Amino acid sequence: MTEGHVTAGRWTGKPIVLVGLMGAGKSTVGRRLAQRLDLPFVDADNEIESAAGMSISDIFDRFGEPHFRDGERRVIARLIDGTPKVIATGGGAFLNDETRGLILDHALAVWLDAEPEVLADRVRRRNDRPLLRGRDPLETLSELAKVRNPFYAMAPIRVQSVTAPHESTVNSILRALGL
Repeated sequence: MTEGHVTAGRWTGKPIVLVGLMGAGKSTVGRRLAQRLDLPFVDADNEIESAAGMSISDIFDRFGEPHFRDGERRVIARLIDGTPKVIATGGGAFLNDETRGLILDHALAVWLDAEPEVLADRVRRRNDRPLLRGRDPLETLSELAKVRNPFYAMAPIRVQSVTAPHESTVNSILRALGL
């Protein structure tokens, strides 16, 4: 499984929004993709933290996940302004019906799909993931994949994120975009 499809095999200049589970490489691949396309890169999680004046972990702890998702939806709506850019979203953003509809209608969604084992290996290096706190990463990511993958599968482009240099994933996205 590699690339998915793009209407007419060409990117039309819409914002490119990367979706997928934590650890799929949305931020790292997004930065590199934006550099290759000479576009701005925006990490929605960073924008949320900036708007809230606190970390995502603190938002989860103080206000809960529903409050965070509402703020996330508003930030992503602001970012999808019609100008070409690459946007990395949080792993749960695409599950929200309103956020997903906005992305599918006004941007080009790219699902960075990765096996839970690959994701667990990547996220073990960081301890700032609220949904993983005190839990086994592989078990948690496997559960999240079962729930979230049907939503991610609605993205018109699907690229496998594997244990390889990030440039390989960027190249797969560029091929899928017809570039």
